[in-house]
Amino acid sequence: MQFDDDARLDDSQVEDRRGFPGGGLAIGGGAIGILGLVIALVLGVDPGMIGLSGSDGAKPAGQGAGADQVSQECRTGADANKRQDCRILAVVNSVQNYWQADFASRGRKYAQAQTVLFTDRVSTACGPASSAVGPFYCPGDHKAYFDLGFFNDMTRQLGAQGGPFAEAYVVAHEYGHHVQTLLGTMDRVGSDRQGADSASVKLELQADCYAGVWTHHATTTPQASTGRPLITRLTDEDIARALDAAESVGDDRIQQRATGKSNPETWTHGSSAQRTQWFTTGYRTGDPAKCNTFG
Repeated sequence: MQFDDDARLDDSQVEDRRGFPGGGLAIGGGAIGILGLVIALVLGVDPGMIGLSGSDGAKPAGQGAGADQVSQECRTGADANKRQDCRILAVVNSVQNYWQADFASRGRKYAQAQTVLFTDRVSTACGPASSAVGPFYCPGDHKAYFDLGFFNDMTRQLGAQGGPFAEAYVVAHEYGHHVQTLLGTMDRVGSDRQGADSASVKLELQADCYAGVWTHHATTTPQASTGRPLITRLTDEDIARALDAAESVGDDRIQQRATGKSNPETWTHGSSAQRTQWFTTGYRTGDPAKCNTFG
């Protein structure tokens, strides 16, 4: 993945809270640390409700040296090509640029969401959360939350290959939830939150499909400020890394790694095969209308 070196990044879309303490139980989220998953399965509850730290103390580039580094050091696409936190900002800019254009083409208005970068714990409108829940989106405040240490955990604990576009897939997935909030799809879940055929699984698979749709358009959607795409190049290897990341966070794969068996009755996000299938559907078609996982 390559960014336009001369592109100006919009740092207003990312709030940098790294280094600020939080606390309490976690709400929402995606793949979590292996320990948190095992406890969730034993208790028979949604893993997204377990508030345990999933960080092993490793600090990715740009983390741990003080807050608000993004606004100070992430100015251009050249910065995004060098730093992880700047890269996340650039992906957020690209994802929201696409959805703004897509909504406008359908006669709708896209309301931007912020991404919050945090360390270990964070307070949200959905309640206090720990990094153990992995990246998550809170519909209460229309913000996506990331402890960048998750991307280390995705590789070390979940067996993903990782890499810049694996991270981009995760970001685009969480923004898929924002799109669902704006379209009212979130309201279809209700209390149907577990099981292979649950509304929760369908919601997550649709977010994977939306991530694929953005990927399809990532190198062709121009920025308003430059008239050029922010992302100038994606390779077959980038797409393979995204698919690998989607596979690594399938419920069946996480459960197999944690307990040696898979229980579809407790699934909340879908199997590895389903997650890669729906990302591929979005990527190949580039059409959000093809992402009707509820149909």
